[in-house]
Amino acid sequence: MTSALEAVRVRRSWSKVTDAAPSRAEILHLVSAAGRVADHSSLRPWRLIELRGKDRERLGRAINKANGDDGISSKPMRAPLLIAVVVSYRKSKVPAWEQEAVASGVAHMLSLLLDEAGWGVFWRTGDYTRSKVVAKAHGLGKDEKLLGWLYVGGKPPRARQGRRKAVDARRHVSRMPAKKLKDL
Repeated sequence: MTSALEAVRVRRSWSKVTDAAPSRAEILHLVSAAGRVADHSSLRPWRLIELRGKDRERLGRAINKANGDDGISSKPMRAPLLIAVVVSYRKSKVPAWEQEAVASGVAHMLSLLLDEAGWGVFWRTGDYTRSKVVAKAHGLGKDEKLLGWLYVGGKPPRARQGRRKAVDARRHVSRMPAKKLKDL
């Protein structure tokens, strides 16, 4: 079994995937693990929507309609499975941004788990996520927002294993400034 550290280090986005896709049972198994992200007050302010087959065509129509175009956008057809990531806001002392962070954490964790299971994944966002017609196509409630989609498919057999440049952690980690309390 791969360590979490190794899984994160080798993760990459797969912008081109094959027509193979994980089963619903496999998705449910991985979501049960991904849902273990840090979640203040255990609100579980998220849900996921599977889009397969004709669902992707309906999304393509909604995207084009949002743009004032006819027909079907080809964007949702780039992977056999799309997983819509939805934040479902709960009435709570937990602020909305923190609930969005939980939903984003679930999506990222799921993308790591899918990658480790051998699936190609990339996360697509954009202006469409805030479109009323796209929200309606997903059946979103009044207290929900679409954060984006995980596009999932098979990893191409001879895909170039591009390496992402390592993060220079020193540029992103600092210490709290040493100021006296009276100076604040």
